[in-house]
Amino acid sequence: MFTIVGLTITLISTSYAAEPSKQTKVSSENRARSETRPVHLVVKSREELKQIFTYLPYPAVPSDLQGYEGSQVGGTGTYRLVVDAQGAVTQVTILKGFTVTEIYDERFSNLKGNAVPALDKVMLQALMRWRAKRGPLRVVDVHWSFGPIRG
Repeated sequence: MFTIVGLTITLISTSYAAEPSKQTKVSSENRARSETRPVHLVVKSREELKQIFTYLPYPAVPSDLQGYEGSQVGGTGTYRLVVDAQGAVTQVTILKGFTVTEIYDERFSNLKGNAVPALDKVMLQALMRWRAKRGPLRVVDVHWSFGPIRG
């Protein structure tokens, strides 16, 4: 008896009209949206970066910041990359601009806690050149830090 009821409900809810019902249209639109919805990843380590990206050049130190060179100050920034199915970075957004967090030379003590727009600029240029492995549309949040290399 339950089988017959289930079959009847299925037949009643199925439309045989030439024009699909609105509910069917909404359902197919939602399915299409979910298929194109990007995968969101948050990357916090070099190892995680290497799992996603095949080419990831470091940013150059801007000429007006040669005194920094990563040995005088340390800083962090967070960036959002949109990566297409072919692996190309199509957009980079600054989530948290590069900010000086550590001072290793007192000559730069006035920079601590300050944003460094010149470093954001070179980061954006470098990140746009990154290449990822082919895959689904992705949004990748990258936390980047720099400072002295400790031996």
